[in-house]
Amino acid sequence: MVRKDKLRNIGIIAHIDAGKTTVSERILFHTGLTRRLGNVDEGSTVTDFMPQERERGITIQSAAITCAWQGYQVNVIDTPGHIDFTAEVQRSLRVLDGGVVVFDGVAGVEPQSETVWHQADRYGVPRVAFVNKMDRAGASLDDTASAIRERLGAYPVLVQMPIGAESDFGGVIDLICMRAIYFDDDGKPVADRTEIPAELRAEAARRREAMIEALADVSDEVAMAYLEETELSEDELAAALREATLRGAAVPVLCGSALRNMGIVPLLDAVVAYLPSPLDVDPMIGHTPGTEEEIVCLPDDDEPLAALMFKVSNDPYVGKLAFFRVYSGVFRRGDTVYDALAGTSERVGRLLRMHADHREEVDEIRAGDIGAVLGFKATSTGHTISAPERPVVLEQISFPAPVIEMSVEPRSRGDQDRLGAALQRLTEEDPTLQVRTNERTGETVLAGMGELHLDVIMDRLKREFRVDVRGGAPQVAYCETITRPVVHEERLVKQTGGRGQFAVVVVEFEPLEAGEGFVFENAIVGGAVPREYIPAVERGIRSAMAQGPLAKMPVVDIKARLVDGKYHDVDSSERAFETVGSMALREAMMHGAPILLEPIMAVEVVAPQDYTGDVIGDLSSRAGTVNGIEPRSSGVQTITAHVPLARMFGYATALRSATQGRGTFTMQFSHYQQVSEETRKEIAASAA
Repeated sequence: MVRKDKLRNIGIIAHIDAGKTTVSERILFHTGLTRRLGNVDEGSTVTDFMPQERERGITIQSAAITCAWQGYQVNVIDTPGHIDFTAEVQRSLRVLDGGVVVFDGVAGVEPQSETVWHQADRYGVPRVAFVNKMDRAGASLDDTASAIRERLGAYPVLVQMPIGAESDFGGVIDLICMRAIYFDDDGKPVADRTEIPAELRAEAARRREAMIEALADVSDEVAMAYLEETELSEDELAAALREATLRGAAVPVLCGSALRNMGIVPLLDAVVAYLPSPLDVDPMIGHTPGTEEEIVCLPDDDEPLAALMFKVSNDPYVGKLAFFRVYSGVFRRGDTVYDALAGTSERVGRLLRMHADHREEVDEIRAGDIGAVLGFKATSTGHTISAPERPVVLEQISFPAPVIEMSVEPRSRGDQDRLGAALQRLTEEDPTLQVRTNERTGETVLAGMGELHLDVIMDRLKREFRVDVRGGAPQVAYCETITRPVVHEERLVKQTGGRGQFAVVVVEFEPLEAGEGFVFENAIVGGAVPREYIPAVERGIRSAMAQGPLAKMPVVDIKARLVDGKYHDVDSSERAFETVGSMALREAMMHGAPILLEPIMAVEVVAPQDYTGDVIGDLSSRAGTVNGIEPRSSGVQTITAHVPLARMFGYATALRSATQGRGTFTMQFSHYQQVSEETRKEIAASAA
């Protein structure tokens, strides 16, 4: 059993193609889990094990790996870099204690780097940075560190310097212990302590001085020693850097080339040296179901169980697999546990420790650790599993609303039944995939985070679930919301001679800021609505949010506060309160000045300077707002803009044409914005 101070839960996060999966594969190799090096280009990776991942050379699902390093247990989650799969990053960050952010040494800070960085900020996840691809032409450690400071608002502390540049990159100098590290063909340091080459000693001394100066800005101990000109030991410098990293005041920056297997061993050393154990982070705060009473979940094996389900996947051989992080207590095989959100009890069957695509059966998973359980029927992403004697609900994971949708239809009647079952399993796995029925046409509509997201779902339907389906053309996924507060009373009173249905609720609805999703608050006092019926009201409101009154589009960014109600000892039931919650939202929307929203995308175009005018002109013709133009090296400029998604279909072809094939772009969801009156009328007419 590993002590909790010897446990690290980390995620590998970055922009697409920065080298996250290659870093993860090298970590597997150096910790002894694999005997060969997996390669993304050859489709031989362990963490990218889905056929779609190996064919496309990208990560789609986060993969959990448990490995050991120098007496520490390290749980690593390799996350996707493509914006369409940002939910995988989000739910992984929610349960991690620390992160390794991989940057492309040539491209520096890229759009998705910013997205994942700010997600990590939101969850308070301490990070170390690894500047990859130092062997590529144009790679620069200093430029990347400057971009981290300027674009991310972080405080990078360079703890290494490269030996050689670009194709001559041959190793690193550790600025804390002032030794040179070269690597053999297996990526292991050639010797534990190597003298710094004479020609690099002056620069290494200058960089070490700069590192200590940077540490002095975030550490009182280092500042005092610096002012008194006292020499600090290696251990004192490392301890000061660890303390600043845990506070989020500093980010240690390392460098290397994962493809050439250089720099991974020092990175593993940095993970255990600078990133937190479960004991170093604040305990998770939950609340009693149906109330706001707080429960502190201490990372202690003797506490009652509290675990958060952060991912659900369907294994074709063993069924439903739920990944969890234990925040307090012990998850034991054979125990009966309680899911407060689903209102069900489950008996723990098989517990697993995951090693990417293979698994090891265990008897228990202790506080602070990550594992998986098989066979839980009602559990979904974001649910809390707790001990029956202390029900608890931990903070739920909120996900962005889908921005694009397409209709799907089975090719035969036999495929119809399989399609429904397959979509149910896929939506359990992926909270950003939404399924609805177009009431006017009867079509099944899939909504997701982008064209690639829906393309992968269609591929999985055909290949994994063997459902022969046709897909329509992708369309923009619009949303609805309210613009003013509404207090609404809804009644359901049906007397039928036998047992009837009785439920009355008074709910205050109010609009939230863009991107805040849905918030439900219980403000019942005096038992006007019994505690056991309150989750049913929330479920009813959530189900009604699938289709708003304007154009049958999903409802987003609202808060519902249950303030009063009535019940009947005989005729009230969970079903009655769920129904009345659904009715309450539909009626309240009509009185809340509802509006229709469209997704606005943050677009970043990189193109030669000569084509800047053409690129800006084209973005403006798409109703885009240009936010900035930033020169890069060698005559290339970066143009950033906000553009409605509806105007971005076919942009890749237009950009190639405008720049003679030399321009590239990335696009990610930014925010929702009210549509024009003309667009609103068009959408409402098509939904009628």
